[in-house]
Amino acid sequence: MRNQGEPMQVSELWIYPVKSCRGIAVEQIEVTPTGLSQDRHWMIVDVQGQFLSQRTHPQMAQIGVALDAEQLVLSDGRGVLDPIAVPRFGTGTERAVQVWKTRTMALDQGDAIAAWLTALIDTPCRLVRQLPTYPRPTNPDYAPGATVSFADGYPLLLTTTASLGELNRRIQAADPAAAPVPMGQFRPNVVIDLDPDRAFAEDDWRSLQIGAVRFDSVKPCDRCIITTTDQTSGDRNPHQEPLKTLATFRRQQSKLLFGENLVPQTLGYLQRGDRLEILTTGPRPRL
Repeated sequence: MRNQGEPMQVSELWIYPVKSCRGIAVEQIEVTPTGLSQDRHWMIVDVQGQFLSQRTHPQMAQIGVALDAEQLVLSDGRGVLDPIAVPRFGTGTERAVQVWKTRTMALDQGDAIAAWLTALIDTPCRLVRQLPTYPRPTNPDYAPGATVSFADGYPLLLTTTASLGELNRRIQAADPAAAPVPMGQFRPNVVIDLDPDRAFAEDDWRSLQIGAVRFDSVKPCDRCIITTTDQTSGDRNPHQEPLKTLATFRRQQSKLLFGENLVPQTLGYLQRGDRLEILTTGPRPRL
């Protein structure tokens, strides 16, 4: 357990190689211009090329993901389908895909993995890999000139243990029988261990350094139904938590906020235990 007053530091690092599928906890990871190495480099799309996610297909939480030097391996968390692999750097057919408002090109990963995914999520779909020759821009209103993987909008998501603790305190104050929400339901890349009395201190961070890498905190993250989804079973929380409680104290206009979107300003490596230094603080425009 963290002692009061200890330096802020990284307690967890996560990548999600396939958008909206299970994550991989890592001890050390490279920071690239588009985010953490291998984070959201693959994506499941429908036959029109529109991305699919746990928003509409919560069963995607049952898709396990593993990486080795040569392959991306997907597994069925239900144990029904045998695992299947595709080459990490294989060739394929370029196809047009859509991520929110962004139209870009990606590399189709073939019919075998498409059939496997179609059987698992019961929707005709394909697996695609991002092509570095088609950089995807972030929202220029918040991060002009930056690029991102297939993540929703920005290269990294940071959360803190203090903010989750305060959220769960409020959830359980309203319903003592409620189970605490695990951090994994927010699908962060970087979790910072923070004193409990500093909940949502990250709202005021504008630039920061983790280990040797500098970041700008460009925007609070507005949350969706995925945060109510068990990241093992795909089940939705029957009480719509944590969104129900976030709506009581973390609402800005129609958006419910938890976590901070980061854009790297320098490159390097992050590892668990790295210290966090806040470089600048201050207000920023509302969403």
